Amino acid sequence: MTFIAQPIPMPQRQSRAGVAWAFIERQTNLWKRYWAWEIVWLVYGVVNTLAVTFIATQVGETGAVPQADVDRLVLFLLIGTLVWAYLSAVLDDISLVISWERWEGTIEHTLMAPVERWIHLIGMVLFGVMHATIRTLIIFAIAAPFFEIDLANSDWLAAGAMLVVGSFGIAGLAILSGILPMLYPERGQQMSMMIQAFVLLVSGVYYTVEVLPQWLQVFAYISPATYILDGIRGAIIDGESIADLAPQLLALIGFGIVLIPASLATFAAAERWAKKTGRLKRQG
Repeated sequence: MTFIAQPIPMPQRQSRAGVAWAFIERQTNLWKRYWAWEIVWLVYGVVNTLAVTFIATQVGETGAVPQADVDRLVLFLLIGTLVWAYLSAVLDDISLVISWERWEGTIEHTLMAPVERWIHLIGMVLFGVMHATIRTLIIFAIAAPFFEIDLANSDWLAAGAMLVVGSFGIAGLAILSGILPMLYPERGQQMSMMIQAFVLLVSGVYYTVEVLPQWLQVFAYISPATYILDGIRGAIIDGESIADLAPQLLALIGFGIVLIPASLATFAAAERWAKKTGRLKRQG
């Protein structure tokens, strides 16, 4: 009997959306594996939110400030801590794109695989946004009952629009920060954390930008977090609509248009250089 060899069917090429979702699923599995650390950061987020917002309550108890101003300060600080909880989680998840590979020992498998790098990064961005949203909502649910807040005048559509549009610029900034651990295996992660700390300082998380020295205010206006915080506070505290927040939205759109392509191109160039110089090693 003669057997005729049949060609082995080639596996179908997975769609780009499927590849991006694979990275989301992988990060979700890592999140489940390190659930104890997630609880640590959740508790830290709740405690930080309560500790900072209780400052407004302390100010009210002195009797030196009208109650209306105290209520406004409570919302101001509560929004600041919650938005920063979201932004810092996004910055962490995306900027650690290389660090995760080193920790798990998969840096060769991931960065040598025939996967378009922008797809890989988009998957990390989507996971970071979903992860940050879940964590921030839990922090809000735990912290909100501690304070008497009036949200009847809030425009949630405008607040949501500010957060969604602003996330593009923050994602671009996070990708740029993620280049540092790739270029500097020994200290790049610490350098990316310093960038996050600087954004916290200049963006008006716990105070208005106007209290900063003039030379620091310059950096505030080139931070997308400044416009996100200003817009969300306007929508929730003052009930400003999307039309009222058009200047902030346009600024954030501009950040997204500039930072996303620039960060992807810079990451690709840095990756090529790191491969040539042997910096894509497992240990720093």
